[in-house]
Amino acid sequence: MSVAQAHLRPQWRSRLRLRLRNGRLAMLMGGSLLGLWLLLALFAPWLAPYDPIYQNTELRLLAPHLAHPFGTDNFGRDILSRVIWAARVDLQICVIGVIFPFMIGTFVGALSGYIGGRFDNLCMRLIDIVLAFPFLVLMLAIIAILGPGLSSFYIAMALVGWVSYARLIRSQILVLKESDFALAAKSLGFGHLRILFRHLLPNAMFGSIVFSMSDAVLVLLSGASVSYLGLGVQPPLAECGTMVAEGQAFLTSAWWICTFPGLAIVTLAMGFSLLADGVAETLGERR
Repeated sequence: MSVAQAHLRPQWRSRLRLRLRNGRLAMLMGGSLLGLWLLLALFAPWLAPYDPIYQNTELRLLAPHLAHPFGTDNFGRDILSRVIWAARVDLQICVIGVIFPFMIGTFVGALSGYIGGRFDNLCMRLIDIVLAFPFLVLMLAIIAILGPGLSSFYIAMALVGWVSYARLIRSQILVLKESDFALAAKSLGFGHLRILFRHLLPNAMFGSIVFSMSDAVLVLLSGASVSYLGLGVQPPLAECGTMVAEGQAFLTSAWWICTFPGLAIVTLAMGFSLLADGVAETLGERR
């Protein structure tokens, strides 16, 4: 072994250990942030000091102080209580807004990659059509047709968000179906459904699972944007995007109405993003 090779091996190992440590740190930080928000969502009735929709005009626009640490809004509602209750809505948006596109995209992408031929061409053309329109514009158009509300948002996410998952799964299936274990399964006489859903798909889902964590950030920001425009969560239900919209008129005189819900969105998005980076870094190096 040459001197250059002797120096290269410890450097390669140290870089690998550093990436694994960074991945675990990102997983820990992201998991901690998400765990905090999950606890807030689960125990909101006991953690919130006030009713999030109770209005008291005598307490309107109070700056943060001991009784109201996040202040009050223009209707006298406690901002801290509304942020805690908004955790339930925002986590629900993230989970449901990811699950349906994930399921649809995985199913379509798996069939497209395995069957191939005209069916694959048809799926790819459909994906190209969806991707030809800006994501948020297409979502808003669908919600405008269906009417405002969370149900319309979930339907719009399912109709628009599945294409990314379909492309990821399809690309993996195209590679795996030519692998040795897939050819061995065919030679043993296994059916197409068994080969696809029992042997190929479980090995093709790693990238999609990691992407779903990052996609949760997009879903969260999309939900907040739609609510900000008045097409998502409807008042008086507490949701961070809605709260930011309600406080924009008081940005100079009552900054806390927008600031604390905005920080809540940022920390929740950071949790999902760090968790996705940590999982990709750690498990990707082990694969």
